[in-house]
Amino acid sequence: MKFFKKMKKILLPLFLLVTIVSFGQDYTQTITEYLSKNVKQLDLKAADVSGFKISSQAVSKSMNVTNVYVLQTVNGIEIHNTATPIAIRGNKVMNASVSFVKDVNQKVNTSSPGISPQDAIAVLAQEFDLGAMGAIEQIDNPDRNSYIFSKGDISASVIPVRLVYQNNDNELRLAWDISIDIISGKHYYSARVDAVTGRVLHIEDWVISCSFDSAPHNHQAHGESVLFSKNKNKTSNSTNAILGSGAAYNVFPFPSENPDETEAQLVMSPEHDVASPYGWHDINGVEGPEYTITRGNNVHAYEDLDGNNNTTGESPDGGASLQFDLPYNLPQAPGNFTDAATINLFYWNNILHDVLYQYEFNEENGNFQQNNYGNGGSGGDYVLAQSQDSDGLNNANFATPQDGISGRMQMYVWSAPGEILYELLTINGGPLAGGYLGFDSNFTGTSTALPTDVPITADLALALDDNSGTSTDENDACDPITNAAELNGKIAVIRRGECDFVFKVAAAEAAGAVAVIIVNNVLTDPIPQGGEAVDIGIPSVMIYSEQGELIIAALENGDTINGSLFNDGSGVDDNQRDGSLDAEIISHEYGHGLSIRLTGGPANSGCLVPCTQVENNQCVAGTYTEQMGEGWSDWLGLIMTMETGDTAADPRGIGTYSSGQGSAGAGLRTYPYTTDVTLNPFTYASTNSAAESAPHGVGSVWATMIWDLTWAFIDEYGYDPDTYNGTGGNNIVFQLVLDGLKLQQCNPGFVSGRDGILMADELANGGANRCLIWETFAARGLGVDADQGSRLDRFDQVENFDVPAGPDCTLATTDFGDALDTNFTVFPNPTNGDVNIRTKINVGDVTVSIYDLNGRRVLSKDINLETIATISTNGLQAGIYVVNIEGNNYTHTTKLIKE
Repeated sequence: MKFFKKMKKILLPLFLLVTIVSFGQDYTQTITEYLSKNVKQLDLKAADVSGFKISSQAVSKSMNVTNVYVLQTVNGIEIHNTATPIAIRGNKVMNASVSFVKDVNQKVNTSSPGISPQDAIAVLAQEFDLGAMGAIEQIDNPDRNSYIFSKGDISASVIPVRLVYQNNDNELRLAWDISIDIISGKHYYSARVDAVTGRVLHIEDWVISCSFDSAPHNHQAHGESVLFSKNKNKTSNSTNAILGSGAAYNVFPFPSENPDETEAQLVMSPEHDVASPYGWHDINGVEGPEYTITRGNNVHAYEDLDGNNNTTGESPDGGASLQFDLPYNLPQAPGNFTDAATINLFYWNNILHDVLYQYEFNEENGNFQQNNYGNGGSGGDYVLAQSQDSDGLNNANFATPQDGISGRMQMYVWSAPGEILYELLTINGGPLAGGYLGFDSNFTGTSTALPTDVPITADLALALDDNSGTSTDENDACDPITNAAELNGKIAVIRRGECDFVFKVAAAEAAGAVAVIIVNNVLTDPIPQGGEAVDIGIPSVMIYSEQGELIIAALENGDTINGSLFNDGSGVDDNQRDGSLDAEIISHEYGHGLSIRLTGGPANSGCLVPCTQVENNQCVAGTYTEQMGEGWSDWLGLIMTMETGDTAADPRGIGTYSSGQGSAGAGLRTYPYTTDVTLNPFTYASTNSAAESAPHGVGSVWATMIWDLTWAFIDEYGYDPDTYNGTGGNNIVFQLVLDGLKLQQCNPGFVSGRDGILMADELANGGANRCLIWETFAARGLGVDADQGSRLDRFDQVENFDVPAGPDCTLATTDFGDALDTNFTVFPNPTNGDVNIRTKINVGDVTVSIYDLNGRRVLSKDINLETIATISTNGLQAGIYVVNIEGNNYTHTTKLIKE
């Protein structure tokens, strides 16, 4: 820790010698000069950087920069997903994460569309099986290449269409970019349709569905729970400064996680005066509420008991005095406290808005507000928060269109393990005869449930696939099935694996199976299979691993097994849990809106795609990316529910309440979150394992790393219970993680995310925490030589546990404050070419090394330093570097800015 303090003494004064940027400045010339000067270093050509447009910009007070988001264009048309964040201080580019396409002029196919935007909409209506389109009419034409069409019968929102180029197989295809908000709310598609051929080129889904499908490992330390026992009677330990609106909410208050952790409490005037200056029920910026229901500037919370996203459900009314005081009377079925649950959902969405506002997720950075009160950004996009959505179980999701269009949170009821286990399978005769407990599928869309009258009776057959993909289990049906003839007319037996349940069942049906039995692959209760089904005509159930493996072994032995599948409906669950009472899951969902709006800028919603190919409403196996969206969301759930008394080693599970695990549960991920590597052994290489699902498992590895980082900062700076205005390590790292999102490139990998946080610390704190950050990431395998490979491939990562060499963490014994530093001068600084090094003493032969902020040595030169020597930096792109001069028992380190 002594080293960090020395680094602060050097770097913080350098950081303070800057000018404050002004809002609204036009940075086109600054960006043009930067891109032109660095075109070779960026591995681009002059034509590639000659066309761009600024999609948005926002001042960052924490980093003292303006974050400008730039899109590459050709022929005046945007190239999809080339959003590039550029941080500018004064008129200097401090950082740029460029995602431009190389050789654009050679890759463009045309600039004139061959089909109309209406034709392209029709293509997608057929692709998504949306039925008759109804009346689709043009209602606006904002500019030459963009249109707004009516909803017709296929979308819950108006349909924007514009021309873009889609990078497809190293060719830039002119395409119609179309957004369709599917009426069910399960999908909000952003798709590119070839403007010449009408072929669907690319599909993204703005709805991030958090099917918490990883089965947890049960871990306990030394025979007892090490989870901190929270005080069930404590109130919020974070403060705000507001005189109070007088509104009151009976809720499970911030920062408590859920009803397992605290009793419901009546909280008075919890709004923050800066984030919500007119309270939570205002939309016009004048004192006094416009709504007395659970609706206001930041969120509209309502029930969706009919599961019909196209209608707005009921919202509880607090009356003129805004008194939202309804009982929960737990435990009881969620249907008995729908209004109370909606109040809790409204409260937590507002808390998240107000807390994140303090860390500059504000209007101009794309937060969710109806009225932006003149503070920039696009308004009209408050969160639509739906409680007790009946169109599914054991799930939650969040849709994040671009700034100006409402985000949508859908919360479901959960079934605690073992509470809806029915005797669904009967083996008829033989040594395995008897009844087997299991879960029926829980697919949304068009699927088939188990019969309730006449059983399905047939022989069982074990599915075999060709193992051509990433899966290594030939019985999980994640690859093409090779024994279709054996499955025809049989009940297919399939082992649970890494691919979607819908994919497995659909493959078995295509092979002729009459039903499917999924055998759990972990020693925990079966789960209801989730996913969006498309015309699946056979039922499927999941059974326990121990029993299922006996069936698999018998089938492999050649035994004939006859079984019946049937559900008589007995044992209906009366002990469901409501996700709207689980602050970690609410925060997790809100976190998707946060990470998507900040990555690539608020005008772009496509910079955190979970996969590169979608078919039948599902990501195609083998096309998942390395993106860490689930990780930021898990982390937000953790840090929002952190309390005084927690420790780094405490195992924290996500969704322990909703899943019925209790406070000491491991949560819904493979491992609980803790710095104790015996309880959570994740490293960067874990992302390469097919045992970890994508995006949830991959995201969990990232969350593990930044949770470690959170505790590293708390160890260094202490914990401050004031989440809004505190100065502790938790506050510092909260800001750095959000700032890192603003700086990282579009569709980042782990290395991109790490580098974004490092740069955020450089810009905000002069790099004072650089070694702390490096050491934390390196301990989990994200060291200086870690390689993320392709950001769009989740299986090509290389881990490394080293911290940077040179004037960084390995020089912790160097006393940067000694008198030796006065013997050297490096000038001009900033420089745009040559750098002179002057010494007061003859030190003879030395080595001059220059390192970038990621710890990589980008230049090294041996020189004789008697009085003055010159080195060229012409090969370096603009940015911040560290110069190290070393030799003959002398060492000098200083910062260098290259313009």
